[in-house]
Amino acid sequence: MTETTAASASPRTSDPLPIAVTALLKGVVYADDAARWHAVTSTQAQVRDYVAVLGLALYLDEAEGYAFLRSKADEDVETDLPRLIPRRSLTFHVSLMLALLRRRLAEFDATSTETRLVLSGDQLVEMVQVFRPASSNEARLQDQAAATISKVADLGFLRRLRGEDEQYEVMRILRAFVDAQWLGELDSLLARYRESMEDR
Repeated sequence: MTETTAASASPRTSDPLPIAVTALLKGVVYADDAARWHAVTSTQAQVRDYVAVLGLALYLDEAEGYAFLRSKADEDVETDLPRLIPRRSLTFHVSLMLALLRRRLAEFDATSTETRLVLSGDQLVEMVQVFRPASSNEARLQDQAAATISKVADLGFLRRLRGEDEQYEVMRILRAFVDAQWLGELDSLLARYRESMEDR
């Protein structure tokens, strides 16, 4: 009798739905996390129904290997529910780096057979500084670029590679956030940036 009671009270760790929902509520789920990825992909219809109650929608890209939750308000869906996932406002420098990384990723996909785009810290700094006006305060520009790289990594669009000095993988989830329209407006973004620098 005791054994039967204990067994019935044990948690159902084999049920993939709570694993999938919990993982998604914590952040992005990638295909290289095999257990959580399988939980998400095998229960995606159930996940969509479950999170819809919270005003959320599942964004799943099996080809690129990532999944995350976004607010239905971000998809122009009318809802009276409060926003569970807050919208983040990005600084100009972060927006610029994201656009440049997205363009770099598009060029990489068009010219390379590799699947992972890896850039060094120096390459990231140079990528941004090419578009900046000449400045006598080089140290300040370096500090600003380093802070921008750190913020982009915190947002999940860059992943620092373990055991490799200042090497970053550009995460493909960037494609879901920086769309073709934003990429097409890169020149306008850079022009506004130059104007703001000239006014200082």
